[in-house]
Amino acid sequence: MAPLIPSAGRGRPRAEDRRVVNGMVYKIRTGVSWRDLPERYGPWKSVYTRFRRYAIDGVFTQALQQIQAQADAAGDIDWLVQIDSTIVRAHQHSAATGRKGGSIARTNRTITSSADPEEA
Repeated sequence: MAPLIPSAGRGRPRAEDRRVVNGMVYKIRTGVSWRDLPERYGPWKSVYTRFRRYAIDGVFTQALQQIQAQADAAGDIDWLVQIDSTIVRAHQHSAATGRKGGSIARTNRTITSSADPEEA
């Protein structure tokens, strides 16, 4: 994973990449707030700042694509897709059927394109 992480630029030395990435994984896996991140991952603000920077720069997306490409080339990925056909039904009281207080009135609204509202 080390080659997928951007290298540090000039300036102050930054926290160890491995420790910070482990902090990101811990946060995502457990769902704790950033401020509750254990101290072994370094200052929470450093982990958050780097996580945000990586997300905005697309580092996670590029890393996932490269890892998937390597795994696919090695034949480690089975691209089988399964679709769930579960049906979810609403309770009769959730539908606006006009019975016992349900509203059946409909409004007549005209939809105009957002390209040029003056034409409508």
